[in-house]
Amino acid sequence: MLADSDFRQDSKAAGDDGLGPDAPKRQVLVAPPLVPALQADSHEGLPFLTIVAIVVLAGLAHLTGAPIFITIGLLATGLGGLMMHLRNQRAERRTAALLDETAARSRAEIETLADRMWEMQESEERFRGLIDALGDLVVHRDRDGHIVYANKVFASLVEIDQRDLAGKTLSELGIDVGVVPEAAFSDHECLSSTDVAIRTPNGPRWFSWIELSVRDRDTGAVSHRAIARDITARKRAESSLITARERAEYASQAKSRFLATVSHEIRTPMNGIMGMAKLLADTDLSPEQRTYVGAVSTSASSLLALIEDLLDYSKIEAGRFDPEPQPTSLREIADNIIELLAAKAFFKTIGLGCHVEPDVPQMITADPGRVRQVLLNLIGNAVKFTDTGGVLLTVARASTESTDRIRFTIADTGPGLREEDMERIFEEFEQSDGTSTRVHGGAGLGLAISKRLVIAMGGTISVSSRLGEGSEFVFDIPATAATQPPQYRRDILSGRRAVIVSKNAVEADAIARTIHAHGGAVEIAATPDQAIAFAAGCNVLLVDAALENSDGRLLKRLRQSGFVDCQAITLIAPADRGMLGEFRANGYATFLARPVRGETLLRVLLTSHVPAPAEPRSEPRGTASVRRRDKGLSVLIAEDNDINAMLARATLLKAGHRVKIVSNGKAAVEAVTDAGLKHRFDVVLMDLHMPVMDGLDAIAAIRRHEEALAVPPIPIMVLSADSQEKTRHTVLAHGASGFVTKPLDPDALVQAVESQAAA
Repeated sequence: MLADSDFRQDSKAAGDDGLGPDAPKRQVLVAPPLVPALQADSHEGLPFLTIVAIVVLAGLAHLTGAPIFITIGLLATGLGGLMMHLRNQRAERRTAALLDETAARSRAEIETLADRMWEMQESEERFRGLIDALGDLVVHRDRDGHIVYANKVFASLVEIDQRDLAGKTLSELGIDVGVVPEAAFSDHECLSSTDVAIRTPNGPRWFSWIELSVRDRDTGAVSHRAIARDITARKRAESSLITARERAEYASQAKSRFLATVSHEIRTPMNGIMGMAKLLADTDLSPEQRTYVGAVSTSASSLLALIEDLLDYSKIEAGRFDPEPQPTSLREIADNIIELLAAKAFFKTIGLGCHVEPDVPQMITADPGRVRQVLLNLIGNAVKFTDTGGVLLTVARASTESTDRIRFTIADTGPGLREEDMERIFEEFEQSDGTSTRVHGGAGLGLAISKRLVIAMGGTISVSSRLGEGSEFVFDIPATAATQPPQYRRDILSGRRAVIVSKNAVEADAIARTIHAHGGAVEIAATPDQAIAFAAGCNVLLVDAALENSDGRLLKRLRQSGFVDCQAITLIAPADRGMLGEFRANGYATFLARPVRGETLLRVLLTSHVPAPAEPRSEPRGTASVRRRDKGLSVLIAEDNDINAMLARATLLKAGHRVKIVSNGKAAVEAVTDAGLKHRFDVVLMDLHMPVMDGLDAIAAIRRHEEALAVPPIPIMVLSADSQEKTRHTVLAHGASGFVTKPLDPDALVQAVESQAAA
């Protein structure tokens, strides 16, 4: 780059170049002459006179009689000189023309080069002006990090004259940007970037510092050229976002704690109301009193369901729903939900059945608590709105080349939905009947919550319905980490032919689907007369206990009508358990408890002419019967709420067990450790939230004591009003053996205690 002194000169015309008075002045360059100008002198005509003289001498020689060869020689010399003179003249003219052309070309090239150098300087100045206008910092450093050049913006930022920056290092200016080591160079260059804070009188400012380090291939010289852009506003915005996120997380945690506290505080008095109403219903009451107690129980259950929906909706709105995937048995969940809701279905005299296809995996990875909650909402709604017929749950596998999903279908014979209702039924606080005269109550949150839960688990949910013909809700979830289906073969019932006699079409259909799916043949008859037509070839006869008499009259009639060699099985509801002895005496080989579990059905059908198989589970919820042990169990209850403690104590005493009550976790630990091996408790019921020492700390202390003495662990059941799946996992991880959710169901409490003691 040439210095300004090589380019510019002051002239009057320079101000009229269109760049303004402050623009640099352009100089007109003139090429110097390449050779001295040709000068005309007196010697130019000398060669011509010499030639003339030679010719004259040749003429005189001829006149004076000189020899002819002299005359010819003189003439030849003159002519030769003349020719040489003419040739030299032409050569000189060509040389002069060539010199003129060369001089013109050189002058043009010099002017072009000057123009280009001027444009380059002007472009560089404009570029630097643009960078300065944008506010970016430009710094050029040498190999050792000394500043070679820095623009005006940088000089203004550090408040040092631009000319005084040369030779300084960034560290001397308080800027923490080192020199990239040459070992980091790749192909003779290295591009680096970082965020740098630079102190200024107005506070620190942040810059995004991008630097290109280059090593010359020939000379090995290294230079570092950087450009930095002000990102102070972005840094402040990021800081504000981080602060806002921390505040939101704190608020979310506060909401979570609030929800857990509210859940516990509401469930605790509800536990007392529902539990005491249940105990009161088991006493001697007049019909009028029993009606009032039933109303209390029904109202409490409705209030609890409403509170559950509101708490679930609040948790979802607060963003506290995080799926907790774990190995899950869909068959177990489906059967448990059907059993749980069976009492409501039987009370309304409608059917409730479940069919799981054989190819459904034994286990998948999903959130069991959320799957259970969605099924409870959908099946519970179907039972609530169905007055005749029944509700059928079907679980199937829907696989394609690219997807593997589990599909749940809940079909009912209820009133159905209008097309406009199906579009809004999954919205918050919406119901199919939104009028003030609607028959069924509720907050209209169950389906909205279910939809959000299904979507959060990566699934979909939909509904199809026709008014007056029932509804069908379908939702699916991914079959993540699916294991193989159970070992039952599809043809395991090949050769079996069953006849089902039942007025309950929904439950009969569920049983028939299971038999048919495993290779058996099945017929359904609503009345004994219809069943007679299917007698030929039948080897299994399933009869609804609601159609049978105490003397076995129906079975005897069917035997006489062709069902001679059939294995007779009765289908009993919880209220029919007291008649099991009579059914056996009248010829029934065994029984199946309604609603019938698929695995239990297969096990019974594969076992012919043997006593009744053991029930896969204890008595279903809703039955008033309670098993008793001859000696009873020794149970320790750690509960600080007097009403809950009294409810648990009364329930267990009524079941024939011995009970001791303490009011905090420390007392529970002392009771267990002081009892010794001779007076060892069979089961401990431990509340989570207690004074002095909470339940988790008490469980940990008891487990440490057992490890120190090398004694078997005592079954510890946690009592908690917090029904979150996360809480369940936490207590089990701390050494608890089981989990019982408040409000306590007396029958469920007894079953849980006895099953833990027997485990």
